[in-house]
Amino acid sequence: MSSEIDDVTLVYACRQGDANAWEVLIGRYQRLIYAIPRRAGLADDLVADVFQRVCVALLEHIQTIERPERIGAWLATTARRESWRQSRRVRATVTIGDGEDDQVAQLPDPAFLPEEVLERMERQHQVRQALATLDERCRTLLRLLFYRDDPPAYGEIAAQIGVPAGSIGPTRARCLQKLRRGLEEFEQ
Repeated sequence: MSSEIDDVTLVYACRQGDANAWEVLIGRYQRLIYAIPRRAGLADDLVADVFQRVCVALLEHIQTIERPERIGAWLATTARRESWRQSRRVRATVTIGDGEDDQVAQLPDPAFLPEEVLERMERQHQVRQALATLDERCRTLLRLLFYRDDPPAYGEIAAQIGVPAGSIGPTRARCLQKLRRGLEEFEQ
């Protein structure tokens, strides 16, 4: 099953028991689901537990999700709620006594993930998805230009993707336009 299949089609295929659709759907949102508890400051074992609980919740509720086109938001909200539950469990099990300030400093932030952060994470996920739909040259070019702290010079980029250095600017503009169209499809 291709990663280009839209979320609605994937959800309906999952409802029919299509194992490949489950694999694609979970693979598509895996980074987003993991990012939420990590951002909340949970330890790796708790992050994995949140991921597992979100996947189980999806399995349990796949038939009743009313807006399959918003499955990403559903998963993000479920991950946020489960992260919050895990965070509360961690805080509840830590006993604080004299001189245990280090334990307090390591507790997850109880005010994590304001809506703006969650929305930014969802948007980043949409950009990654839209980027994955582009051809290899556009993906490589945009990653080199925008996914690195120190983007290489146009000459290096041109050599890497096999085009003249003077065509990098126009190619970048075309690739960004394709990316913009891909993002618009996610918003529909």
